[in-house]
Amino acid sequence: MIDSIKTEFTVLDDRFRRCNGDGWMRRLHTGCRWTEGPAYFPAGRYLLFSDIPSERVLRWDETTGAVGVFRQPSGYANGHTVDRRGRLISCEQGNRRLTRTEHDGSITVLADHIDGRRFNSPNDVVERSDGSIWFTDPDYGISSDYEGNQGDSETDGCHVYRIDPVTSRARVVADDFDRPNGLAFSADERHLYIVDTPGKHIRRFDVRDDGTLFGGEVFGVCDAGVFDGLRVDNAGRLWVAAHDGLHCFDPDGTLIGKLGVPEIVSNLTFGGIKRNHLFITASSSLYTLRVNFAGAGYP
Repeated sequence: MIDSIKTEFTVLDDRFRRCNGDGWMRRLHTGCRWTEGPAYFPAGRYLLFSDIPSERVLRWDETTGAVGVFRQPSGYANGHTVDRRGRLISCEQGNRRLTRTEHDGSITVLADHIDGRRFNSPNDVVERSDGSIWFTDPDYGISSDYEGNQGDSETDGCHVYRIDPVTSRARVVADDFDRPNGLAFSADERHLYIVDTPGKHIRRFDVRDDGTLFGGEVFGVCDAGVFDGLRVDNAGRLWVAAHDGLHCFDPDGTLIGKLGVPEIVSNLTFGGIKRNHLFITASSSLYTLRVNFAGAGYP
């Protein structure tokens, strides 16, 4: 049975009054240990999301409403994205690698080491329009056996990486984070937003044509727990997962409003035919509501 929860948009700035949606938020599934990594597949009209400690990826079918297991074991998969050829890209915390699921179901390892050293535990991932893959690598998956496999770090820190679309080699693009987490490009891809969870803030980088980053100033600070995943909408606003719901930032960095969620939010994505269905992973559950704005970029 699908639960309905009254939607609460909290206006902190008049600019947020333009944001609205369904009067009721639907809880599509619950009973997980910790949900993460929602990724919507428009061709199949389904959503994949992780239940990390249970080491499984679940699938919600938009046409039937059914939820089933897509993959188990999953390598303690965390964040996912859909590339421009409709393939799943996954951060496997337990296997300390980034993978791609091909159309035939086979798995291709995109990256599992840097200079001969294993990654910590890839966390979240995005693709740029040039085909480069960008991902964060904190140490949450190796700090215990709860959502990964306890082990030692082989790198010199928790960094952000870019996989070159031509050479397929990974390189560090940012090395001054405590534990980088969610990341998202602006619609024009001139900026990259990255969460540093322990610092309770988001940083914004400028992106050069060659894929290097510069800048990195603090864009926004969390006032409710810590930040996690994030997405950008078609007006350039940034929607960020926090402990009390989603925080919405104007492109100028002003916190303009919040969307309340009854559990701690880990991540979000946009889906549906018009990309105006907001899907939210939070603690043990998956939520959704239709809104009057849409996700920017792809997917």
